[in-house]
Amino acid sequence: MSKMLKINQLSYWEKQTYFQDIDFLIIGAGIVGSSTAIHLRKKYPDAKILILERGFLPMGASTKNAGFACFGSATELVDDLSHIPESEVWATVQKRWEGLIYLKELIGEQHLDFQQNGSWDLIDNQTDYSLYKDKIAYLNQKINEITKESSVYSEDNNVSSKFNLSGIKTSFFNRLEAQIDTGKMMLQFQSLLNEYNILCLNGIDVFDIQQNENKVSVESSIGEIEAKNLAICVNGFAQKFLPKEDVLPARAQVLITKPIADLHIKGTFHYQSGYYYFRNIHNRILFGGARNLDISGETSTDFQNTDLIKNDLSQKLKEIILPDTNFEIDYFWSGIMGVGKTKKPIVKKISTNIAVGVRMGGMGVAIGSLVGKETADLF
Repeated sequence: MSKMLKINQLSYWEKQTYFQDIDFLIIGAGIVGSSTAIHLRKKYPDAKILILERGFLPMGASTKNAGFACFGSATELVDDLSHIPESEVWATVQKRWEGLIYLKELIGEQHLDFQQNGSWDLIDNQTDYSLYKDKIAYLNQKINEITKESSVYSEDNNVSSKFNLSGIKTSFFNRLEAQIDTGKMMLQFQSLLNEYNILCLNGIDVFDIQQNENKVSVESSIGEIEAKNLAICVNGFAQKFLPKEDVLPARAQVLITKPIADLHIKGTFHYQSGYYYFRNIHNRILFGGARNLDISGETSTDFQNTDLIKNDLSQKLKEIILPDTNFEIDYFWSGIMGVGKTKKPIVKKISTNIAVGVRMGGMGVAIGSLVGKETADLF
């Protein structure tokens, strides 16, 4: 097995092209890091911009998420309002809504495979139904202030018969939520990085960051790299560099079935305040969640799938989502999100020439590109 060369083993051309006189160094090549780089290029046309990514693909959640273009399901919002200040909840929803509009402008709906099929919050008991039913008028009023759209939320008590779900009493429908293909999205981000002459090196891990008077030095797996400015865009892995900030990793485990003939499910679905979620993709069911079964265990940067959650997802898939359908699970995977006590992202300068854009709160698709733009605007 060949070993990656260190910087001190490179040629003059390699050092000069990639590692000399870097104006902006970005850690993380996911949605936020890529967006940060693109907006820095727009702001500084002649700057030398380099992205470092430790994986051969983005490591966190940018290409491992479920592809939900969502901004606020009824159950999630009611749950948030029970422990987060009202003004903060709706400010976050507004950022998600604006972020989705901006993502479509930046990437293009065709490159996202954007499909606005709506989303359903599934309700399986009377207590939850009464709680959410009483809030629908209020939710519609507040979301109208943000989207200028009326009757966004409504009850759909035909959801079980429509999609052949078992054990579901009723649902609350959000007609504006959508779904995307996150693989196609990241391909377009990569295309834009090339178009904007932004360098991106994969397979390089950053261990430490040192702030000097007028430059930043990072210790990496290939040696020391210096730059005039640095942006930290690693979301769920941020605690490594930002131990004092309120951002923790949150692992999300996901399964996908093999293709199912005549699959009747269309749209995106939330269950138990969004802790479970599923959708149709290429005639397969993508189903993830169950982090609430072991919050402490899922506060992890370890890309593993545990028997506890695999078994729970498999059981609910069989009993609730596909009760009368023959299917096979193709495989499982996991992604790492960044969460905290609040769902508001952290976008700020932590020194003269170091900025951070982290803590997407599980909503990286909705807010990641906008957070990248805001991070770039700090320089």
